[in-house]
Amino acid sequence: MAKKKGATGRILHDPVADHLRPIYPLDLSRIRTIDDLVRAMGQTAYTARQIGDAADVVEAMARDKDCFVVMTLSGALTVGKMGLVFCDLVDSGVVKAIVSTGALMAHGLVEATGRSHFRYDPSVGDKELFFAGYNRVYDSLEPEVNLDAVEEVVDHVLERWDANETVCSWKINRRIGEYLLRHGKGRGILKSCVEENVPVFVPAFTDSELGIDFALHQRQRKKEGKPLLRFDPYLDFEHYASTMLATKRMGILTIGGGVPRNWAQQFGVYAELLARRGYEKLPLKRYNYGVRICPEPVNWGGLSGSTYTEAVSWGKFVPPDEGGRFAEVLDDATVALPLIVGAVLDRVGYLKTQAAAASRKRKHRH
Repeated sequence: MAKKKGATGRILHDPVADHLRPIYPLDLSRIRTIDDLVRAMGQTAYTARQIGDAADVVEAMARDKDCFVVMTLSGALTVGKMGLVFCDLVDSGVVKAIVSTGALMAHGLVEATGRSHFRYDPSVGDKELFFAGYNRVYDSLEPEVNLDAVEEVVDHVLERWDANETVCSWKINRRIGEYLLRHGKGRGILKSCVEENVPVFVPAFTDSELGIDFALHQRQRKKEGKPLLRFDPYLDFEHYASTMLATKRMGILTIGGGVPRNWAQQFGVYAELLARRGYEKLPLKRYNYGVRICPEPVNWGGLSGSTYTEAVSWGKFVPPDEGGRFAEVLDDATVALPLIVGAVLDRVGYLKTQAAAASRKRKHRH
């Protein structure tokens, strides 16, 4: 019961009577799993609470059988060794489509072909790294020989491409994944995506190693007198749109921002224009769920830092008062992503299934 008004005019409420949610100290002695940790973090404050809240929304997406979840990826996250986390999201059936930068897929292809990235030694200058063939990605190195190996895979795929079939990013990524199924020994994003029938779209295809390799292949075809391949990004656009139009509900898991985020989100605008301008009779098609992991704040002015509430005004997301569920984590994805994904995959039973399969495999070996 609220206390009576005093000389200052304040009426002091009872937080229990007002049904406020308490927060609790994080007790490490009670933590046994990633999920335990993330649930406990969700009961604290600041970025820890954001991580806990985000896990709850991703779990809701994963458990909603009518929800088609799209993951958008930007940044050097495969060089940052997040590739197997993405594989787990695909293999578990949580993620059903990916929109990515081409660079991220190229660096992931490096991993999938059995090659490595390496730690950067700050005592070595960037000029020296260039002449030694080491490309620096923040605090890690991508050897140029790795990218030569990527070109060999892309060439292998394109050499067998029917010149009468137009190329687009989701098709070429699928063919690379099929190549990895035949020749790759380890796990890889594109390999998992082929196995689970998950399309991978790269809207800014020319802004990547994959795009450069395509351009070099075209030069080689011209030199050999072969017909040039045609690349049409609108095949990606239309395939993504038709896929999303067929869904009942949609969720988006955005890591970073940039072109992948905007390209995936603008589907809502496209669907609204199809209806409003008389092309098709459609209901509003907006994302029902959204989780964004990105350290960029609103005040920098870039799309990567824009909020989901802003996107509601564009018709991209269902407003919270109509059932939309969103969470935003202003943190480095290499910290937040494994925690969130690990907790959710624990909750839905995927990690237990994988551990059991690994145990059976070990027993079989012995």
